[in-house]
Amino acid sequence: MGHDVSVIGLYILDVLGRPVTRIPERGGVDFIEEIRLTVAGTAGGTVVDTAKLGLKSLAVGAVGDDEKADWVLFTMQKHGIDVSAMQRLKGVPTSATILNVRPNGERPALHVRGASDHFDVPPELYDKVFDAPIIHLGGTGLLRKLDGPASLTLLKEAKKRGRTVTFDLIAANAETAKIVMPLLPCIDYFMPSIEEAKDMSGQATPEDCARFYLDKGAACCVFTLGGDGAYYAHRDGTRITALAYDIKVVDTTGCGDAFDAGMIAALHHKMDVETALRFAQAAAGLVATGLGSDAGIESFEKTLAAMKTWKMK
Repeated sequence: MGHDVSVIGLYILDVLGRPVTRIPERGGVDFIEEIRLTVAGTAGGTVVDTAKLGLKSLAVGAVGDDEKADWVLFTMQKHGIDVSAMQRLKGVPTSATILNVRPNGERPALHVRGASDHFDVPPELYDKVFDAPIIHLGGTGLLRKLDGPASLTLLKEAKKRGRTVTFDLIAANAETAKIVMPLLPCIDYFMPSIEEAKDMSGQATPEDCARFYLDKGAACCVFTLGGDGAYYAHRDGTRITALAYDIKVVDTTGCGDAFDAGMIAALHHKMDVETALRFAQAAAGLVATGLGSDAGIESFEKTLAAMKTWKMK
């Protein structure tokens, strides 16, 4: 196998500024400390982090035919990511977001949907896309063409080929649940935030949410709990709550994507469950310490060092 992971789904260019306390009136100007561009999205942010964590990573998604696409593809290649399965679509813009990051780390967003809405994985790409032992689908809910039956076809193919499927979504609500529920029997690691898990299931606690999704076919649920850590529930009965690290948060953009990447790297390295959770949280924690979805993470070794030295809350 040529790749360790294929990361399918939502690829976005993020433009981030911090700290933003207000939008100036009329044509006014406020001065802020930092503006960055990053490859983001529940696939884009994840694939950059898996590459930084040392995995041979294949990016599978779509960009438009514009200057944003040039930057996204160039940046992924700079990180050693294989972009040969990225589609460049004419006549549509690259999906992009402007994020105004508040001093407390919150990040109100303005988004152009763009190319990710027009993306599917054609059968002629299956041999390349499913070459990796781990397949991550990220961004369900903002993948208009791929969401629904096309995603089910894709994940069934991954399972038919014996792959491990990890899954995350974005901006999920009760409507998104209709897209997600049929996919659960094909998902080995279902990794939404607890807010998304609650909104889709109507359940009130991590335990009840996990029971809901496991009953519908997921093999394992891993919920990110923000400042409260993470919750792991496997159909074999294993239940683990992992505390969060005590860090100074700058920006929470991409923390979920980094957690996904950390879990994927942990699976690749065959870590035990408790270590895997701590490693994924260390990856997310590193991203929270800087601006943008690729901040903080430098390498597998430095993420491991953070995991071992940081204190829990």
